Amino acid sequence: MRPTATTSLAAAVVAAALATSCSSPGTAASGGDGAQKVQVALITSTSGPLASYGEQYLQGFEAGLDHATGGTGKIDGVTIEVSRYDDAGDPAKGVSLAKKSAGRGAEIIAGTAASGVATQIAPVAAQNKVLYISGPAATDVLTAANRYTFRSGRQTFQDVATAQQILLRQKGGGSGGGKVVVLAQDNAFGQANVAAVESVLGRGGATVTPVLAPPSATDLTPTATKVKAAEPDMVFVAWAGDTARSMWTTLDQQGVLDAATVVTGLDSRAAYPVFGRARDKVTLLAHYVPGATDTPEAKAAEEYFARKGWKTDLFTPDGFNAAQMVARAFREAGADGGTDAMVKALEGFTFSGVKGVNTVRPGDHALVQPMFQAAFEGDEPSVVHTVDPQDAAPAEKRIG
Repeated sequence: MRPTATTSLAAAVVAAALATSCSSPGTAASGGDGAQKVQVALITSTSGPLASYGEQYLQGFEAGLDHATGGTGKIDGVTIEVSRYDDAGDPAKGVSLAKKSAGRGAEIIAGTAASGVATQIAPVAAQNKVLYISGPAATDVLTAANRYTFRSGRQTFQDVATAQQILLRQKGGGSGGGKVVVLAQDNAFGQANVAAVESVLGRGGATVTPVLAPPSATDLTPTATKVKAAEPDMVFVAWAGDTARSMWTTLDQQGVLDAATVVTGLDSRAAYPVFGRARDKVTLLAHYVPGATDTPEAKAAEEYFARKGWKTDLFTPDGFNAAQMVARAFREAGADGGTDAMVKALEGFTFSGVKGVNTVRPGDHALVQPMFQAAFEGDEPSVVHTVDPQDAAPAEKRIG
């Protein structure tokens, strides 16, 4: 679960903010030619440790908006004016950009790959009564954060629920149990995974032990030794950053991969080689497997990406979903409908996306969606099993 490399985006995707007109939230601004425009601010990482995730999201959004608007960039004659900002994975910068975007009249803020940034933008959206559709940020805290916050990607709970489904399939049914070690870094992402594993597998009867490494650690032998000493039946790995290759090599060298079932998430294309020789010893859960679905939206994304010379990737669906949700909000609420009307338009919204059928759960704004078990065939992953959206759905929470 890490970005290992970044790829260049087309100039249209990484362009600086395009919007220059200002309007109050929910009111379409008029350009110099009198044409109506509505503003969307995309705030995500195009630099920093999660830059590749942000780039995938932006490409997906571009393809999704093209599909949702029939290539016009307009909804019912109103132009969707998109501004793109780099938060660099810095919460303070993300908050500043969100406040400025709201002040400049953005009706919708979307994006963010970093959970630490997303959790800080959500209250800004509520304070300014601006619709916020988060991106790849996986923290469960965003679900039910407030009535203005939605998500276009999966959340950590869905990763863990997918791992549970994988283990149940391997056991041929039955209940959980046994010893589970969560191997992660000691940061918001890692801690969120520990909480999710405790919530899902712990309640299923498993004994959950976290082993958290400092994000800056480069010698991971002590960490691997601690994992093996716990004598786990399963190791759930949630890792982000440039030490992933070293981490997998160390786990293999210390015999962890041979001593327990090791489950982790499929990462971006650039990270496929990271597993090295450990690849065949790891069980993969997947938010998305590129090219593995044939929905109209998946086909549209593939066609658009082919024209651009891009490749769909792990977080393509998040951006594509966000664009579909933006189009839905403006289409149903109308250019002058206001934020509350957009919220109502998204609550309960069921739509076909790149991954399959998604549903915005009205009670807490969780995005209920299919998940996958994957395995490598040669150098590329393929879907082994599709997890039904309801089997991976988080427990419903109450907003506020």
